[in-house]
Amino acid sequence: MLFRSPVRKVMEPASGYEDWQVTQLLANALGAGWSYDHPRQIVDEIARLTPSFAGLSWDGLCASGSVQWPVNDAFPEGSPVMHTDGFVRGKGLFVVTDYVPTDERTGPRFPLLLTTGRILSQYNVGAQTRRTANTVWHEEDRLEVHPVDAENRGLKDGDWAKLASRTGETTLRVTVTDRVAPGVVYTTFHHPATQANVVTTDFSDWATNCPEYKVTAVQVAPSNGPSDWQEDYAQLTERSRRIAGETEPADRKSVV
Repeated sequence: MLFRSPVRKVMEPASGYEDWQVTQLLANALGAGWSYDHPRQIVDEIARLTPSFAGLSWDGLCASGSVQWPVNDAFPEGSPVMHTDGFVRGKGLFVVTDYVPTDERTGPRFPLLLTTGRILSQYNVGAQTRRTANTVWHEEDRLEVHPVDAENRGLKDGDWAKLASRTGETTLRVTVTDRVAPGVVYTTFHHPATQANVVTTDFSDWATNCPEYKVTAVQVAPSNGPSDWQEDYAQLTERSRRIAGETEPADRKSVV
């Protein structure tokens, strides 16, 4: 973790509050009872309660500009390079757990396995990167299908296909590729017009409760295009992002 010196204020915040004040107002609205008057007090509390930040101070932070943890008696000015002689908290602890297989099963109605994931050009789900020029590399979510599975279903590269599971269904274009194994299909989840997670199961990992997005029994079939709910969603999105024109003046009563 890197602590940086506070940004020098060039103008008053539009809300009238700095970030730490907004956080304090929210906390107090929830009943926390915080009473900080200056960020110095927050830094002092961090140093008092966190051993790896015990040497941190507001004045030192302002003087140095930034400091890399740990900041303690061993590293009073911080540690420019971490883990040079060993890990700060010791070696990692590995816990052996039993493998618990998924309850999801393929069958005659849903013979394929869907796995989902990300692509390099989109960060996380893509909520931020879709607003940038990164979209030229990934304009839409595509369903990757093995040539054998595509041929069996009469699908060609670029065709629309319905992706259905026991949970829900969506439609998207097909990419025929041998990057996936026969019996497996893959898609990303970066574009809300597809909403791939309407298809995935409700199962989750027993230890972390992480959703099981990697194993979903599905069927793939030709489609004429986006489903009704996808078209409705696209229209709603367009309306919600439209900038309204100038407000029309109120009707005036006729003067006789």
